Order: sequence, then structure tokens, then C-alpha cells
Amino acid sequence: MLSTRLRLALDEGMIDTPVQILGADGNVDISPLPGPVTLISTVQPDHDRLSRRGLDVATDLRAGMATTIVSLPRERALARDRIARAAATGGRIIVDGQKTDGIDAMLKACRAVGTVGPVISKAHGKIFALEGGEFRDWLAEPARNDDGYWTAPSSFSADGIDPGSAALAGVIDSLAGAVVDLGAGWGYLAGHALRSDAITEIHLVEADLATLDCARRNVEDPRAVFHWADATAFTPPRSARHVICNPPFHKGRAGTPDLGRAFLANAARILEPRGTLWLVANRHLPYESTLNEHFAEVSELPGTNAFKLYRAARPRRAR
Repeated sequence: MLSTRLRLALDEGMIDTPVQILGADGNVDISPLPGPVTLISTVQPDHDRLSRRGLDVATDLRAGMATTIVSLPRERALARDRIARAAATGGRIIVDGQKTDGIDAMLKACRAVGTVGPVISKAHGKIFALEGGEFRDWLAEPARNDDGYWTAPSSFSADGIDPGSAALAGVIDSLAGAVVDLGAGWGYLAGHALRSDAITEIHLVEADLATLDCARRNVEDPRAVFHWADATAFTPPRSARHVICNPPFHKGRAGTPDLGRAFLANAARILEPRGTLWLVANRHLPYESTLNEHFAEVSELPGTNAFKLYRAARPRRAR
């Protein structure tokens, strides 16, 4: 969809090179763009997928680029923050997004703050140029949430402790040995687990770089090790005795239960032969067959009206 609108924007003379795209996903098609293109991605595995394609990938915007294209995320605060950071680079700013991600509302907001140039509507979205304006007030730095934890605009449950994580915290008070937190977020579960002196190390695995940076601020225990990595493929330095997990089940607006299933499969792979997975999941998610496929012992623990809790032990090794 982005590539379709890029071609039209090029034909209208809206894009000068060199170009950088902020928020590009791993499947972005940049074939319409001439000249050098830099892709700014702070999310795993998108960053690695782009790198494997042989593209120029960075985690921070670069100064001196002629055009910065902002790929609009669904989260309003994050979208505004991206536009503000792009505007600070000094080059031409192009904003692209789908109607389902709020491009119409963002176009209206940009017109209220700055000057909007050409607007192209295509493929259920819009691409438009920002030709002036003051967007510094849109910057959204990490801040403490209502529960006192540092979170970022891109963080899941940035405003406070997720109820699912709170439910899981109640059953991980006495873990021991090496622990892996797959999809650690801003560190609530890991910090709670570390109340146990019997934990020797805990690996926090998080795909969003800004969220991981917040976890570093929230979890200052020397036993904590932080990894910007894909939780579906992460391998710890040694097999874990425990994995704790509140896996995501959405990417953008799309429900992706297969993503959660991939978390569970990797948990089984990285656990000791008698290791244990501690899982929380929304009640509507059908993870039972996946758990039984990958673990010899599966038991449901008392949960809540909205969330199921599971203890799964003795991972089955792939043959």
C-alpha cells in the first residue's frame, strides 16, 4: 500500500532524495524510490528482516536527509512523536498511513499545527507533505505511568500494569535458577519475579527498543540481562529453568494468535528438560492445543474472568 502511494507522490514531485523512512516494517516495498534509502526501525524482527534483505537500516533518524517519510502507526501518541522527530531533521516531511491507523485524524491535526502541502488518497489511505509548522510539543519522551514505572509511547499497556501481567505475577513469586521473560515489555513481570532471591539470572527479551530501554530503568537488579531480540527465536546462553510469558496477540489492528503460538514453541525449545512455562492468555485465545503439543504436563491455574493462567512443564523436544 505504501509503495502504491509512493509512486504517486514521486510523480507529484513530493519526494527528494536521499530518503529515510521512519517506522518501516520488515516487508516494506521501497522499489519505487530512486537513490539511497535508509529505513529506521526500532522493532524486532522487522529490523533484522530488513537487514537480511541487504537494505540500509538504522535505529535513529539521520540528519541531512532530503526527505523523511513517516509511516503512521496506530498509536496516536507514537504517531505524533514520529512526526515531531522527523520535523526536527530539517528536511521535507511526508506522512503516510491507512485510514484504519488514523491518517484522516492526523491530517486534520497537522493542518491545525502546520502547513500541509499536496495530499494523495489511494489504497484506503493517504500520503501528504508537511511544509512547515512547529511540532516540538508532540514529542513524547519516556515517562512514569500511573503505577510509577517508566514507559514509552510505543509500549504495550503504557498507562499502567496490564491486568493479565498482574494475574500472572501472583504465581511467579518463588521461581529459582535461570529465568527468561519472553516479551518482557517494560519489565513489570521480571521485576516482580526478582523478588525471589533464588533466581540466579533473568533474561528480559523485548522487540521494541524504546520499551526495552524503559525496562532497563525499571529493573535495576544486577541479575537482569536485557535483549533487544525476537522472542520467537531468542536463545539464552543456557537452558532456562523457567519461562514467564504474556505473549502479544495483535500486530497493529490485526489479530495474530500464531504469534503467541510461536512464543510458546520457543519457550519449549529453550527450557531445561524439566523446565516450566508460566503463561497468561486472554480467555478467547485457543492456546491449549499448542501447549499440549509442546509440553508433557499442562495444567490451568485459577485465573480471572478475562485471563487464563497455565503452568506447562517437561517440554517435548522436536524430532
